[in-house]
Amino acid sequence: MTGLQGLLAVLAAAVMGGSVSPQEVVRPVLTPLPPRAPVRTPLPAAVDVGARVVAATALRDAPEGAVVARVRPRTEFGSPRVLPVVRRQGRWLGVIATERANGRLAWVPTARVELVREPVRIDVDLSARELRVVAGGRAMLRMTVGVGSPATPTPTGWFAVTDGLRGWGPYGCCIVALSGHQTRLAQGWTGGDRLAVHGTSAPSTVGAAASLGCLRAAKADMRRLLRIARLGARVHITA
Repeated sequence: MTGLQGLLAVLAAAVMGGSVSPQEVVRPVLTPLPPRAPVRTPLPAAVDVGARVVAATALRDAPEGAVVARVRPRTEFGSPRVLPVVRRQGRWLGVIATERANGRLAWVPTARVELVREPVRIDVDLSARELRVVAGGRAMLRMTVGVGSPATPTPTGWFAVTDGLRGWGPYGCCIVALSGHQTRLAQGWTGGDRLAVHGTSAPSTVGAAASLGCLRAAKADMRRLLRIARLGARVHITA
């Protein structure tokens, strides 16, 4: 496969928690999640914001540091690229990006991005097997999720929503792709390491510790999550 269809096949292999053959990938429909209203500079101290990439730019390992990747205004799946801002140093923003390892920031110049508000945050409690979408200190949505198995646990830390996609096959109705990576891949697994929250064709695994690292949820909950999550929303996963 080539182009977008090939990339979608890569996601089918990369989101953890099931296996899929190329024949099962039947043109999933992209459903980008829109960012919210722009934020004026200078960066507000008390407002969660994201950096929407507006021009192709390099990601660096530190302000003025070495180039670690290059990104464009849209992700490989067609969504606007919105990176949560964690720090600011002069004209540089420290952001969460897929191209960096879990817990490592990428740095982008302010001139190549537009600041946008982050109205919601996603909190995941692995021990309780619960995902919450929080806005203004209030939980807008609570949902039960399946988590990684003891051999392939779901990584903890801060991540970000990168894409919203219609699901297929073992991924149910919907996929919310995350910036994070599975650092404890199953032996023999060759499907990549990207994390996601997604539906499932095995409903009994929702609430169980049975996946290769991704979070699994019921169809109704995933449809609600796709409606209220936002590109660049911070995702905090705790043990």
